[in-house]
Amino acid sequence: MRQWIAEGRADGQTRARAEGGGDWKPLSDYPEFAAALAARAPVVQRVPPKVGTAEADRLAAEIIARDYRVDVGDCFSRSGKLITDNFWLLVGATAVALVIGSVLGLVPVLGIPAAILLAFVLQGGLQWLFLQRLRGKPANIGGIFAGFSLAFVPLLLAGLVAHVLVGIGLVLCILPGIYLLVSWRMFVPLLIIDKGLDFWPAMELSRKVVTRHWWPCFGLFLVACLVGLAGALACGVGVFFTLPIAVGAMVYAYEDIFGTQAVTNGLLAPAPTEPASTPTTPSVPPPTPIPPSEAGPASLSTP
Repeated sequence: MRQWIAEGRADGQTRARAEGGGDWKPLSDYPEFAAALAARAPVVQRVPPKVGTAEADRLAAEIIARDYRVDVGDCFSRSGKLITDNFWLLVGATAVALVIGSVLGLVPVLGIPAAILLAFVLQGGLQWLFLQRLRGKPANIGGIFAGFSLAFVPLLLAGLVAHVLVGIGLVLCILPGIYLLVSWRMFVPLLIIDKGLDFWPAMELSRKVVTRHWWPCFGLFLVACLVGLAGALACGVGVFFTLPIAVGAMVYAYEDIFGTQAVTNGLLAPAPTEPASTPTTPSVPPPTPIPPSEAGPASLSTP
């Protein structure tokens, strides 16, 4: 467990319990891990290396070949658990993002509201924050600005191109506009930030993969919009509670389809290469990692 903490695979919020029973508790509640948690260097956001068009095409082919499934109910169920376990962080971050978007909507840039120009930048930062907590990594509310620091130009260009082409599609014929809206709005910001893709390879990768199961993706997108709208209709303030659930559901779908932990839980111990010697029984039973079936957001659930 100390090694996992040092590697960033576990943190103070990762739940574990003592061998032989007991309650599941965060590692920060175990005094024997206090030194390891304190020594853990703070996570520094780094710009991911750029992935070219060829790599994006290869990734799209791999995902389509192995196929994937979009379970709308499961995405929302896991999102609800994520929000419950990180309530103030995720709800607060969503509220801040909404306020920033509302203010930017009043600022025209060349006749276009700044909120539209920066839509993917803001969306990418908020989804990145959710993704960090989903993967059990430390995060703070400042993560909503990750889009500005990690991939501002690609996110800005993706937002501009997507809005222009979707707008043309809606004007000429509604169906192509809806198709492009779902294909690009769901995953492009995260593909740019998380995978280091440039704007057009990210848009094409998202479009190709979403097209494989467009109707389930459309269903998830539609339900997410309706959940957010339901909160807005509840005296307006309800959106601060429903929108985080919608965002979390979309991020879980992204992780299921594109994530590096799509098959195995990131906190599962690797298979030993040599027979392990039998240790002596310690005076304090060591905590064991939470199994995937009971995992919270700090230790990823297996899709």
